[in-house]
Amino acid sequence: MAQKDVSANKRQQIAKSSRMMFIWVAGASVLVGFAAVICWFLIQQIMFKEKVITEKNKTVSTLQQNIKAVPKLSDNIRVLETNVALNSAKANSNEKALQVILDALPADENTLALGASLQTKLIGSGGNLTIDSLDATPAVGANGTANSSTTSDGVQRMAFSFTVSSSDPNAIKDLLKRLERSVRIMDIDTLRIEQSETRMTMVVQAHAYYLPEKKIELKKIPVGARK
Repeated sequence: MAQKDVSANKRQQIAKSSRMMFIWVAGASVLVGFAAVICWFLIQQIMFKEKVITEKNKTVSTLQQNIKAVPKLSDNIRVLETNVALNSAKANSNEKALQVILDALPADENTLALGASLQTKLIGSGGNLTIDSLDATPAVGANGTANSSTTSDGVQRMAFSFTVSSSDPNAIKDLLKRLERSVRIMDIDTLRIEQSETRMTMVVQAHAYYLPEKKIELKKIPVGARK
């Protein structure tokens, strides 16, 4: 009877020890898993903060370079304002010389200004010339976009056309000279001259250029977009 009691007591102690061991192992596993999650979270935070610091340093470097470039840029602007060629090409005497550069390559297509310039200054300023047709409105395609194209350096091309006639061939010749001396950058694609008994007609297909303005804006990078 005593041996049975001893055997039962040993089995109870073994079972109790097994339960305690399981509890300790389970508790240790939970602590290790919790510690691993915290470590991974801290590593992610460190990597993210390092990326933020790197981007901030890039921004500071860009701002410092821009600040250093301001004096040289200001000097160049002052020199251009005294440029004889630019001042002689101004449309109005009260304008700045730099306005000539902006007029030569505007920031938008501005078809109204181009049409007005062709009608009143380039074509209309010459005597004995009749404007038969003038189209400076970009044709809109089937997809709703304007009939323009982009060059490799981002400059946009805008097509226009006009037809003029005159009884004096020299008037046509003078018009071509004025187009060549125009401040606004333009290229003639096709030119056709027709001669009748009393008049000469010139049909021109050409294109002008404009450079869309640069837009500076602040952006927020979503946390999920970081790499």
